[in-house]
Amino acid sequence: MQPAAAQPDPPPDPAPEADALARRLLAIVAALVAESAPAGRAPVVPTLDSQLERDLGIDSLAGVELGLRIEQALGVRLPDATLTEARTPRDLVAAVLRAAGIAHGPQTTDVIALVAEREIATPEGATTLVAMLEWHAERHPDRTHITLLEGDDRATAWTYARLLEEARRVGAGLQEEGIEPGQSVAIMLPTSLEFFASYFGILLAGAVPVPIYPPVRLAQLGDHMRRQAGVLTSAEARLLVTVPEAKPLGTLLKGQVPTLKRVVTFADLAESGETLAPVARTPDDIAFLQYTSGSTGNPKGVILTHANLLANVRAMGRAAGATASDVFVSWLPLYHDMGLIGAWLCTQYFAIPLVVMSPLDFLARPTRWLWAIHRYRGTLSAAPNFAYEICATKLDERDLEGLDLSSWRWAFNGAEPVSPETMERFAARFAPYGLDPRSLAPVYGLAECALDLAFPPPQRGVVTDRVDRAQLAAEAIAAPAAPDDPQPLRVVGCGQPLPGYQIRIADGAGRELPERAIGRVEFKGPSATRGYFRNPEATQALFDGDWLDTGDLGYIAAGELYLTGRSKDLMIRGGQNLYPYELEEAVGNVPGVRKGCVAVFAVPDPGKGSERVIVLAETREADAAKRAQLRQDINALAVDLIGGPADDVVLAPPHSVLKTSSGKIRRAASRELFERGAIGHKAAPVWEQFAGLALASARGRLAQLARTARELAYACYAWTMFGLLGLVALVAALIVPTAAWRRAVLHDIVRLMARLSGLPVTVTGRGELPEAGTVVVVANHASYVDGLLLFALLPKRYVVAAKEGFARSFWTRRLLGAAGAHFVERFDPQRGVEDTRALAALAAGGQALAFFPEGTFTRSPGLAPFRMGAFVIAAQTGASVVPVAFHGTRSVLRADSWIVRRRPVRVTFGAPLAPTGRDWAAAVRLRDAARAEILRHCGEPDLA
Repeated sequence: MQPAAAQPDPPPDPAPEADALARRLLAIVAALVAESAPAGRAPVVPTLDSQLERDLGIDSLAGVELGLRIEQALGVRLPDATLTEARTPRDLVAAVLRAAGIAHGPQTTDVIALVAEREIATPEGATTLVAMLEWHAERHPDRTHITLLEGDDRATAWTYARLLEEARRVGAGLQEEGIEPGQSVAIMLPTSLEFFASYFGILLAGAVPVPIYPPVRLAQLGDHMRRQAGVLTSAEARLLVTVPEAKPLGTLLKGQVPTLKRVVTFADLAESGETLAPVARTPDDIAFLQYTSGSTGNPKGVILTHANLLANVRAMGRAAGATASDVFVSWLPLYHDMGLIGAWLCTQYFAIPLVVMSPLDFLARPTRWLWAIHRYRGTLSAAPNFAYEICATKLDERDLEGLDLSSWRWAFNGAEPVSPETMERFAARFAPYGLDPRSLAPVYGLAECALDLAFPPPQRGVVTDRVDRAQLAAEAIAAPAAPDDPQPLRVVGCGQPLPGYQIRIADGAGRELPERAIGRVEFKGPSATRGYFRNPEATQALFDGDWLDTGDLGYIAAGELYLTGRSKDLMIRGGQNLYPYELEEAVGNVPGVRKGCVAVFAVPDPGKGSERVIVLAETREADAAKRAQLRQDINALAVDLIGGPADDVVLAPPHSVLKTSSGKIRRAASRELFERGAIGHKAAPVWEQFAGLALASARGRLAQLARTARELAYACYAWTMFGLLGLVALVAALIVPTAAWRRAVLHDIVRLMARLSGLPVTVTGRGELPEAGTVVVVANHASYVDGLLLFALLPKRYVVAAKEGFARSFWTRRLLGAAGAHFVERFDPQRGVEDTRALAALAAGGQALAFFPEGTFTRSPGLAPFRMGAFVIAAQTGASVVPVAFHGTRSVLRADSWIVRRRPVRVTFGAPLAPTGRDWAAAVRLRDAARAEILRHCGEPDLA
């Protein structure tokens, strides 16, 4: 019998070695990212699928540095094309494994993926909310996700695994009820663990959650549910998940909501015993419909997809520097976007523990919010302005003894107008309890953007703008108030657009307005809604071309968004959005009140840090007792319809409520009468009213027309002058015989352009510019005007680096080439490295160079991250760097606009910066020092 043939040994498992190499490479990438991060900013944690340039800021030159470090540390030789073709660290790992002779198959790919997942706490690859929850439940199932506080002494915690388990039970129950993908399911539950499970259960079943606010008191349950019938009808809800007490009213609702089949409780769904059938979901599926927190006669459901929510969550978390080490404490209602998205979905994405309580618990005892931050060492929390005002002015000092708020690093203030006085009072009241005033952060957002749109820089505190009231009223211009102005209008800054978002200020015709002009706030961004659910008319009115109209009024100054009012009739009180229509109609039906002669509006209340709701109702009743009864009846209606009494009920004689010619209520004009104390006063003769109104209107209109005419006239002059001198420059570029002469002639023509433009340009520090030797000038780039001014201000010996795109046109190539420009490729990494080497050779030969290291400019204000080319060249050649800051050029000629405006421009030359070495670290130090100097003078926010 022949002995069995020896079996060859199985090939060694490459996984352990691949694991080690992947870990080391990620560490090398992380080290370079940390070293290259802008000064004072936390570096991005790289993952295998991070985009090298977009996410990690590794441009072509940083890629060369990264390649050298990888080869030295790992002892491999990478092909030249590796770093120009690699887009992610995953590509680099694959290249290193090939260069090291290690098999790179499915097994090692899985190992690499696991390495990446162990290093991060966010589901970067998730495209739906369900995938986000499943990712966390799989990676850290026992991590506490939600801690629900009830009263003062009860806390219940759920892990990621528990939430997913309960949600699956709800999803199975919904499928048993016959709910199909795409159908709407409403949730009318108080803050509870059942709410969280119901929301994700609806998503797991492929349906659309519709959170609506629960009744404040069970005694109001019937009236409350009747008022919600409009929302349920608009959403075409098939099922309502609510509290057990509401189930008996299901028959009533089904008669009012044709699509509604059943009213159920969480227990009804969770105890079905069925197994959840998988449902396919896409990023474009609706993740929920956001309705306003007040009922209206025409409710509008904002459509928000999974892609919308994840984009906004990621942008907000990154702007806040959120990590799994944070703790979020919230009492915000879950039916509102600030509580649902900001407090819950954001914390879930970033694996942040959420400590949550009912808004009723907060309102009953506001100190519970602060003590929860103390006990759980909360780092993040948010509230409307009124909550900060309550805490600043209404709490007893004895209830705060021992309180420590030193852990609180982001105190967001949003959802209603922010009062600077409230913020100052809150900061002063709680500074002795460890609160850092720099943690106070007014933010701006709206449901149509998912949640947030503008965020301030971290640890900046509250910024206010002092505005001249008279000029604001007369010309709609937010001009800075004089230092001795006794009563300036103080407006709180809401920060800058989140990364990936744009904000503009437009007039009624959709034209973008210049800096400090008041207009409609419009935006673009990845979380912008596609419209209102089954409401094409409202959706059409929402958009201004490609821009979404927020309905708010404001202005931009130095890149900061400031809000001055609302163009819509929305009222905000106690953090709730309220609409006047339903209350006006109800009050009009009260016996003794003139029907159709009621105006409901809001006025600011600095004392409460919120808004006062005013009911102005016409009546012929003169008896004092009957008038007092009218006020009681009106307030009883207000309690039912808006959750509380009006702050003031004004009973006025007939014809006090102003109307349009078609009979519509003029709320803004009625509010103005109320604020002037003119309600009920004997009106002036009609002719006098008409004349006064006409005169005031004519003055404002003439001022606007004159301003517009001046701007158009200047724009026509400027383009005519640029065109004529540009033609002369082109002829010179073609016929002047020598390069040196062409360059001199073009330099003089550009200087003449700058002089004839009539721009009020102020130049400081130009004497800092070295007259000889190798110098690298770097400037911020906000407009094409920058190039014109820089070329005009620099001596003729400077070579300006221009983007390769200009070389593709015959005319710009001849003009800029004749002027001595050197074209640089920004998108092809290999070409970019070659162009940088060519410029480095010029610098080594003593040539002075000028760069716009941002690479290009956009219409939105802000100093973008700097590319490294100029600073690597300066470090390698020992050249000094001179930073140049342009201030105001973006307002002269904004990107995507052809209107040239005559605006003041300031150009500041900084002191030369000498390199402290020749390596990468020295180049990074030069970049940071130059950016810091430019930021000091450019008047725009830091977008790095």
